[in-house]
Order: sequence, then C-alpha cells, then structure tokens
Amino acid sequence: MSSRVWCVVMASALALMLQWHEAFSSYAGSASAIIDPSKVKQVSWKPRAFVYEGFLTELECDHLISIAKSELKRSAVADNLSGESKLSEVRTSSGMFIPKNKDPIVAGVEDKISSWTLLPKENGEDIQVLRYEHGQKYDPHYDYFADKVNIARGGHRVATVLMYLTDVTKGGETVFPNAEESPRHRGSETKEDLSECAQKGIAVKPRRGDALLFFSLYPNAIPDTMSLHAGCPVIEGEKWSATKWIHVDSFDKMVADGGDCNDKQENCDRWATLGECTSNPNYMVGSPGLPGYCMKSCKAC
Repeated sequence: MSSRVWCVVMASALALMLQWHEAFSSYAGSASAIIDPSKVKQVSWKPRAFVYEGFLTELECDHLISIAKSELKRSAVADNLSGESKLSEVRTSSGMFIPKNKDPIVAGVEDKISSWTLLPKENGEDIQVLRYEHGQKYDPHYDYFADKVNIARGGHRVATVLMYLTDVTKGGETVFPNAEESPRHRGSETKEDLSECAQKGIAVKPRRGDALLFFSLYPNAIPDTMSLHAGCPVIEGEKWSATKWIHVDSFDKMVADGGDCNDKQENCDRWATLGECTSNPNYMVGSPGLPGYCMKSCKAC
C-alpha cells in the first residue's frame, strides 16, 4: 500500500472515530430529548395511538441493532395464569433487552421516550430489540396483564412505544383489529400498501426511525380492550424493532408487597376520602382476579 493510500485510509478512519465521538457526546446532554409535536400523527382514538415520524435517527437505529445482533434469543410470552415466560407459536421473533444506561446513545433514546410520553423513565422496562424474519409474527394480544404475578412489579403496563429500526418491503405491520380510525389518519395508508393481515384493522407500516405510541389502559386505569394488536407476518425483507413497555408505577418497585390487602400508593387515604373508591373502583379496589391499588383505604379486604 502506498503512503498516499495509507494516509487516505487513516484519515477516513479518524473521521469516522470523530463522528462517533461527537455522536456519543451529544447524547450525554438534554438536546436529544427535544420533541417536535409537528411530527406526531394520531392513528386512532380507540385505542389512543400515535405515530412519531422520524423519532429515531439513522445512528440510533443502527446502534440498537448492532447491540442486539449477538445476543438474540427466541422471544417468549407471559402465561395468563402463572405469569411465567414461555415459548409459544403466538410469537415467533427473536429478541433481547438493552439496559437503560447501556451507553449515552441508549440513554438518549430513553430520554426521548420519557419526554414524548410524559411518563417517568423509571416506570419503563428495558428496551427490547426484536428481529422478525420471513414469516415470523406476533398474534393478536394485549400488553396489559391477565395475571397477578406480572402486575406485582410496577403494576399494569399503561403504554407501549414501538420503534421501527428498519423498513420492511412487505408485511410486518402493527395492526389493531378492533380499533376505530382517527379522521386525521383516514386514507393515509392505501390498502394496496398493506399486507392481507394488516387490512383487518387499523395498521401502521414499519418505517425506519418511526415510533408508535399506544395506551393499554384508559386514564382511569381500566384496561382498554380496543388495544388488542398484532405484528403481521413479514412477507418480504426483515423487520427490526425496539419496544419500550411503560408501567403505571416504577418498574423497580414491587407494588404488591404484603399481599393483596394493602395500599400501593401513598395518596390512597386522601383519594379514598375524596370518594375515589366509588367513582374509580377499577383502580382503587380492582377487578375480578386483579387487586386494586388502594384496597386497604377503600376497606375492600
């Protein structure tokens, strides 16, 4: 190799190193958490669902994929009775979890999610990166739980942020089969653009950098059955996505300590005095099989 070629190679390598250094440094600040409301479009009101166009940068998409590639394992689902994770043909992707403070870029993505959703970072699980290859899918399901085991840590999942890390040639859409379309979203996706699976409801086509936010609970903490959703089979190409599940309380906090008859929020006594036990029973007292958050103050033991 000539000295001239060697200099060019070294200069290119140095430029790349500087680019990554600047990128990592920039994510250490708060600028990465700036949200642009003009890029958010309402998809549905039942359930509440919104798409943020260009939520992630090219660098962020590539970085999440590069972290996950070497650690992918077959995805599991939570058993409705025991709450334990198990393999199922309902979900055929591969995935792994990235710790919240893995590096400055991951921390920056965490900041942006919190800024957009207005929900505390500590309420979220670690980001799960998923890969769907040809034919792989996730059948219709809810993100809120039907067992007591999983709600013990942080309570129910209230919101999901699904970030698309790659474009998909065909298939791979996220579809809400029971949803009611928002007038603002109507006509934004033509049926010809969607797979047969996605035409059975309101669908969001995976586009690199976009993010889908939807809520699994109503504001009064009642599970929203309209939030039923599925990941359609990938027909052409490969789908990479990153999911952030957010709970009603800190994911690091065991809200069911001490059995079912307890208060899981410090304001329970005040809320009970204000009549919330009667006006908001699903949250305060609970529903069949799922304890509420203020059972002691509501004298519901």
